[in-house]
Amino acid sequence: MSGERLSLLIIGGYGTFGGRLAQLLGEEPRLRLLIAGRSLEKADDFVADLRSPKGGAGRLGGNDLGARLQAVAFDRDGDLAEQLTRLKPDLVVDASGPFQSFTRDAYKVVQACIDLDIDYADLADSTGFVAGIGALDAQAKAKGVFALSGLSSLPALSFAALEAMAPHFSRIESVSAGIAPSAHVKIGLNVVKAIASYAGRPVALLREGRPASGSGLIDDIRVTIAPPDVAPLASRKFLLVDAPDLALLPSRLAGLQSTFTGVGTEPQALQRLLSAAARLVRLRLLPSLLPFARLLQRASHRFAIGDHRGGMFVRAGGIDGEGRKLSCSWHLIAEGDDGPFIPVIGVEALVRRLLEGKRPESGARPAAGELSLKDFEAAFRRFSITSGIRLEREEEPLPLYRRILGSAWQKLPPALAAIHAGGARTASGRARIERGRGLIARLVALAIGFPPAGDDVPVTVRFAAEGDTEIWTRTFGNRNFRSWQAEGKGRDQHLLVEVFGPFRVVLALVPEENRLRLVVRGWRFFGLPLPLFLAPDGETYEEERDGRFHFHVEIGGRLTGLVVRYAGWLVVEE
Repeated sequence: MSGERLSLLIIGGYGTFGGRLAQLLGEEPRLRLLIAGRSLEKADDFVADLRSPKGGAGRLGGNDLGARLQAVAFDRDGDLAEQLTRLKPDLVVDASGPFQSFTRDAYKVVQACIDLDIDYADLADSTGFVAGIGALDAQAKAKGVFALSGLSSLPALSFAALEAMAPHFSRIESVSAGIAPSAHVKIGLNVVKAIASYAGRPVALLREGRPASGSGLIDDIRVTIAPPDVAPLASRKFLLVDAPDLALLPSRLAGLQSTFTGVGTEPQALQRLLSAAARLVRLRLLPSLLPFARLLQRASHRFAIGDHRGGMFVRAGGIDGEGRKLSCSWHLIAEGDDGPFIPVIGVEALVRRLLEGKRPESGARPAAGELSLKDFEAAFRRFSITSGIRLEREEEPLPLYRRILGSAWQKLPPALAAIHAGGARTASGRARIERGRGLIARLVALAIGFPPAGDDVPVTVRFAAEGDTEIWTRTFGNRNFRSWQAEGKGRDQHLLVEVFGPFRVVLALVPEENRLRLVVRGWRFFGLPLPLFLAPDGETYEEERDGRFHFHVEIGGRLTGLVVRYAGWLVVEE
């Protein structure tokens, strides 16, 4: 320690991730933060902004009693021993990069820290850099310092999620992971350079238990990121990226058969163009995409189309303790601008551990497994970040809503759980019905068979299960109408699909306290996809009140106006 404060040098401290780390730690009075980079002027400007009431520290509740901030110049190609000796940090965090470009003397910063008895951590996402740091392990142990590489989303957070899922398995056979940044987040140039460096290049992974070679930004998988408690992200393809997990997983998991790490960006059309460019590299029609990194960055900023939400997933497949096939997946969604804080949360957790006197073991190693998922989840609570785990056993059919909700099923009030318990059942109650008066609304209601308007109308709902599908037959007074519901597949994975006559509506199930909201995420007419902005809207939810299941369904749209609104209560018959 330097005096009464832990002195932390952040290389790249005013950059995309280093700056966010400074924001997270800026309120901590036990820290001395050295915001470092080649440009002292940029470091000064960043520190001034951080100290201002509208700065990053203020966003998280910082004040004048927070960390001691200092802008410093630091050149990783300069005299490292002289710079580190003069600055006297207790911990160096390298948040610069791209680490893929560190070839000659790649570990010179790490080596300088070890030589001067300074602890080290970084946000590296380069497979070679992270996996290779172990060569300095003996030196670090001899000096009594630690050097942790890859204390970021991949591999620190991905391994934490994998370890949280591991107890469900007797053997893990496949692991895939991916990051889906929000289209509205400004991606840093170093991140783009890192991705461009392996576009169209061979990427080492596992297939059928053997070392194999994939193609960067060409090979893909489709995944829907869907934490149990929030509406999922739009289904998307994830393109293969070279991440440390691919090198680290085979030595950690005996019997592992396949691996994949990917990135899924929005809009997907722009990602398809990026993949096409990567194919030109693979065909040797282009030497590399690195010269186009700045152009790619500008394109990502210009075409910021889609929801302002980002996410991440880790998916494992294998055998459970009873010998059954099991698929387990961890999902995360970050709202708005909170996503880019995720890669630095691991470093923040490390620093707060150090402030509590809890040091990692000495030695140089990848940061995979260094932190637990609970460490990350504690930090998620400061943001609009939701995460959760889903389990799927092939031989264990579950009720429809339970399959879609995953672990969020446990949070449903008893009355809602009883309605969605699965199997053949009947519920009855009373309802109030309103009908739209427009011509198109009346025609739609007639096509589907919605009941006429009425107050205190007797209602009965009969549920019948046919395979993975539920058929709902609703009787309002003497009028019946039917729909069938099923779990979405492919693009509609983790969503509820409900079919009314010629209309197929895709819904997200979103738990909120004692309420379950149904949010339209897509629709089709006779199988033809229709624009989402024309989809049926209105507030639709289920909730428990006075021990009863209550429903509120509102169907309308821009073209139709109100079609039908019905609300009431049901009790499951014994």
